[in-house]
Amino acid sequence: MAIVTSKEMFERAYQGGYAIGAFNVNNMEIIQGITEAAKELNSPLILQVSAGARKYANHTYLMKLIEAAIIETNLPICVHLDHGDSFELCKSCIDGGFSSVMIDGSHLSYDENVKLTRQVVEYAHDHGVVVEGELGRLAGIEDAVNVSDKDASYTDPDQVQDFVSRTGVDSLAIAIGTSHGAYKFKPGSKPQLRFDILEEVEKRLPGFPIVLHGASSVIPEFVEIINQYGGKMPDAIGIPEHMLRQAAKMAVCKINIDSDLRLAMTASIRKYMAENPSHFDPRQYLKPARDAIKKMVEHKISNVLGSDGKA
Repeated sequence: MAIVTSKEMFERAYQGGYAIGAFNVNNMEIIQGITEAAKELNSPLILQVSAGARKYANHTYLMKLIEAAIIETNLPICVHLDHGDSFELCKSCIDGGFSSVMIDGSHLSYDENVKLTRQVVEYAHDHGVVVEGELGRLAGIEDAVNVSDKDASYTDPDQVQDFVSRTGVDSLAIAIGTSHGAYKFKPGSKPQLRFDILEEVEKRLPGFPIVLHGASSVIPEFVEIINQYGGKMPDAIGIPEHMLRQAAKMAVCKINIDSDLRLAMTASIRKYMAENPSHFDPRQYLKPARDAIKKMVEHKISNVLGSDGKA
């Protein structure tokens, strides 16, 4: 099996009423945990790399780790750039072997977003790579993404047909109430996805794959462990998983998950080091961290995405 694009994955997901998990990767243990879970559940997979992760781990190292995961699992895996903010970054990832890129022009005016996205699409399609665009802005902070509540905006369904037609994108990220990072909603609030917007988008783009960013659920178990072992994370509420499952049964074919990976890994390492303060071998605390990621991804695939058995 080789690196694949998301095109066939999304076609099958749309027809089957499930979504593909797009999990952010930063190092070997994260890649191993994610791909081992997907292998056991026979799930298709998108491994996505942010600009920050690419700087941290190095493009070549990440690509070789992903290639090793494909050899070990024999799964169809799409390698995707998460939140590319320039043509140059997207081009570098395309030239470096990525099979999918996101160009995020949501911070620009509508016409500038169209122009930039079209530029990336033309280059990507010439190289057999698919492109995700974005309309609307999610609030929150994650890596290079930093959008205040006042600057966030829902996707306007009246724009989606024109945007897809003029840019030629292969999938579209929309804003319907998710947000980046772990601090999504305060306790006592009622997170609510705008399914009315999703329904309107689906009417205007029948059969077209939609993407949800900022879709981690901020699993309370991980937050509690981090705080129990010296952390100071404020209480937060993530996106209820039943809402994500409902979105996956509709037009959403790709759901991004990053914060829950970070929380699972950090909680495991904090717990291990608190209980074993004299240990200093990274293998001793990274192994349970890898196992925690695997367990969390298995849960997402089976209970949220519905992609188990679909590879």
